[in-house]
Amino acid sequence: MEYIIFWGAMGLFVLVLMGQGVLADSREKKRFERKLYESYGKRPDKEYKVERFVRISGYYEHHREPGQIDDITWDDLSMDQVFMRLNYTISSSGEEVLYHMLRTPVRSQEELAYFDRVVTYFMEHPKQRVAFQKLMRSLGSTGKFSLYDYLEYLHTLGERSNARDTLVNLLYFPAILLLFFKLPVGLSAIAVLMVYNIVTYMGIKREIEPYVTSLAYIARLLSEAQAAADLQIPVCERENQQLLRGKKTLNKSQRGAFWVFSKTGTSTGGSPADVLLDYVRMAFHVDLIIFNRMLREIGRHGEEIDQLITTLGYLESAVSIAMYRASLDAEGLTWCRPDLQGNTLSAEQLYHPLIDQPVKNSIFTHRGVLLTGSNASGKSTFLKTVALGALMAQTLHMVLADSYRAPLYRIYSSMSLRDDLEGGESYYIVEIKSLKRILDARREEGARPILCFVDEVLRGTNTVERIAAATQILVSLTGEGIQCFAATHDIELTDLLADLYDNYHFEEEIREGDILFNYTLREGRANSRNAIRLLEIMGYDPSIIQKAQTQAEGFLRQGIWKLS
Repeated sequence: MEYIIFWGAMGLFVLVLMGQGVLADSREKKRFERKLYESYGKRPDKEYKVERFVRISGYYEHHREPGQIDDITWDDLSMDQVFMRLNYTISSSGEEVLYHMLRTPVRSQEELAYFDRVVTYFMEHPKQRVAFQKLMRSLGSTGKFSLYDYLEYLHTLGERSNARDTLVNLLYFPAILLLFFKLPVGLSAIAVLMVYNIVTYMGIKREIEPYVTSLAYIARLLSEAQAAADLQIPVCERENQQLLRGKKTLNKSQRGAFWVFSKTGTSTGGSPADVLLDYVRMAFHVDLIIFNRMLREIGRHGEEIDQLITTLGYLESAVSIAMYRASLDAEGLTWCRPDLQGNTLSAEQLYHPLIDQPVKNSIFTHRGVLLTGSNASGKSTFLKTVALGALMAQTLHMVLADSYRAPLYRIYSSMSLRDDLEGGESYYIVEIKSLKRILDARREEGARPILCFVDEVLRGTNTVERIAAATQILVSLTGEGIQCFAATHDIELTDLLADLYDNYHFEEEIREGDILFNYTLREGRANSRNAIRLLEIMGYDPSIIQKAQTQAEGFLRQGIWKLS
């Protein structure tokens, strides 16, 4: 009787522990679901470390193709910051595919329209959006390593044989038979086999433990692929089929996966059931046998795994952009769907995505644009705004403007350059290399037209050669198949290039000893010369101001520089 009470109490204790675990898990899921609804229409609140950006580019690095945004343009446009602003993804698949999407302008209007329909669906169906996000949470993140780091990591282990483990397990059968004839011998045989398996288990386990995390993510990928297909999102028939096809192909690799890792993706757990399973694993090497089989199957189906990552990442990217659009709506900021046709770039009330209270500007041109104006007047920001408008149009099928119409472009820039100290190259060398890559890209036959952005052409050399060389380079960046937006302080270029470029400018106002910028784009070239006046505002010695003013006026009259 006492034994019955004892074991009954132990059983009840185990049930209570299991019940508490289930209850805590349920509460956490409800809390997370509530957060998903509450965060809709708000800005993302993620924290980013340097190593995270190293990992985020993993998918992109394994899916390079012509026409993608190169590193110079990506850095010029502060695209890491833009990515952070619109990144609402939860899983590593979504985050890495979204990064790739921003670096890969789409060449097809049909594909962009398809993506827009998926985004719109998630905006209009909150329950389905949240249901999918919950799946992506189960899929989870890979931490500081890319998905593709993990996949490559698995390949380094190679194929592993199950022959020894299978043989030892087969020996259990004659040992069990011995129990019926010679109990002590049978028990001894079983004990020896168990001790051998437990001792060897620990060594093998330590060897494969780093690889289990990689395998666990793939197992979750297969599980969530099935669950995502089961949602039957009506506008995603293509993705539904891709998920089911990939899951069907990889089904064999997932059999018995629960022996290798728990639901959370780790190789061991803390519940009573997990502890019991651990003893079974050690005694029979079940998880090691299944791990080897899974490793072998996954090695044969790399393309299918890549397709599942792509498909789930694509859908989560659509969710992320749906939430980004909702955040713009909530803040009263406008956005539009682009009209990607014609040969003219036209944008009404265009603004920059990283400026909280942006000044909006409009532009209409079928040829190059030359921008003039003083420092800090808004030239560089406007160049970046137009470039980002074109890039978002061709990646996210949205532009931060009232309207946008332009053809499909290849997008390049040469703006925020700096000396290459490690390579031993001066600013001028870095600059002319950057410009040459644009000119070289223009020669590619059959490619889309180029839209390029250049800030302060050849600022790294002397005035005479700068104007001469800049003129010829800017001439080369005009004509069929290319459109250039360039900013310059060299007013001479506005006259030299008047037949090839439209002139626009930004200007400032000096009022009560202070300089004010309105950041409003105006037609024509800049006429104000406030550089010397700014020295006065900053408190420079009056004699410096007077002499500089006299010297500048003398050059404008005579065309000759004199010291005084």
